[in-house]
Amino acid sequence: MFTTAACLFTAGLPAARTAALAPCPRTRHGGGRQRDTDLTAAHGGRPAIMTDAIVIGGSKGIGRAIADALRADGCSVTATSRADIDTSSRASVRDFVERHGQGGTDVLVLNTGGPPPKEFGDVGEDEWDRYHDQLFTGFCSLLRGIRVRKGGYIFAITSSVVREPSPRLVVSGAYRAAFSSVFKVLSASYARDGISCVNIAPGPTNTDRMRELVDDIDSFAGGLPMGRLGEPREIGALVASIVRNRIKYLSGVIINVDGAAGSGAF
Repeated sequence: MFTTAACLFTAGLPAARTAALAPCPRTRHGGGRQRDTDLTAAHGGRPAIMTDAIVIGGSKGIGRAIADALRADGCSVTATSRADIDTSSRASVRDFVERHGQGGTDVLVLNTGGPPPKEFGDVGEDEWDRYHDQLFTGFCSLLRGIRVRKGGYIFAITSSVVREPSPRLVVSGAYRAAFSSVFKVLSASYARDGISCVNIAPGPTNTDRMRELVDDIDSFAGGLPMGRLGEPREIGALVASIVRNRIKYLSGVIINVDGAAGSGAF
């Protein structure tokens, strides 16, 4: 945690402050313009400015907060709903990739809701199959099909259960942890193109999903270390800050955003 914090706070030292804090421009690049130039030659050793983003699951909750934060910094954002892409449907994912894959993006955010809370003995085979696609295969297919431009970012929005499994969230924990493993392996390959891969694992957050998991939300929130739930805008601000400040060496990591609610040391 100290290392992560150090990366975030040292990115804006005086020698690089003006460049580091420059917002995304509000103009989009033309269709035929070559974007994948060598980063060191074209940008003086600094990562390229981010101009557009795709946020899967960006119509509400954490995804919407991320989309709003990136837009506030001037990025052109494609924020999807389930009507645009359903990651539990392989046909839907293929269609989305055909429409958006080759054009590429500077920022890709992989985000989706989770299954209803159930313990292992109550989960049927059809549910294992469905959520295997929604939480694992769908994201893998998007990584294969969506071109992220050199110097870009990929954010996976997972859950604190990837580090601290919950008996009531056994399906979510299993598949989000599996994807986190794949994402970690791929981060080294993406790094060769200056693409940073950041896994953000939210803890208790003020979303509709949280209300599905907890009956008495006020009592639950009051018992947390900070006495409240996290807010989606806090995760949105984190993502936008990483992009805005061009924090590139933060890659291949899982960042817990749980207000000290987790019991793990790492």
